[in-house]
Amino acid sequence: MMKYSVIILLAVGMMIFISSCNSGPKPINYGADACDFCRMTIVDKQHAAQLVTKTGKAFKYDAIECMLNDLKEWDHPEVRHYLVADYANPGVLTDASGAAFLISEEIPSPMGEFLTAFGSADKRNEVKQDVSGTSLDWSALKAEFEVN
Repeated sequence: MMKYSVIILLAVGMMIFISSCNSGPKPINYGADACDFCRMTIVDKQHAAQLVTKTGKAFKYDAIECMLNDLKEWDHPEVRHYLVADYANPGVLTDASGAAFLISEEIPSPMGEFLTAFGSADKRNEVKQDVSGTSLDWSALKAEFEVN
């Protein structure tokens, strides 16, 4: 009987360990989570960002520019996921490397850089027809912010 209890405890322990090793994105608790760069509360579902390290630690940001500014002095494990909020789908995070970015003074962002991300270039271009601004991809955006 004791042998079976030990086996069950080991199995439960392994399941808990495996589930805690999830290296994917973590939900942002809007209105409660603080930005890991500027410490402001994350409330804007259209401009939030997140990165997840290879060890599974998630860093959450109230604005894409906070994530980029944090990366300038990055002293953490290697990053596995760079995620940005899709302006057209509030609360939905999309892979930054495939996102389309727009810097437009007609779309304010939390930290005043007027930086917005879209899940597709088509959606960005559609919005850009109504506002002026500069279109960028992930590589150009990192160069703009002087991030490696």
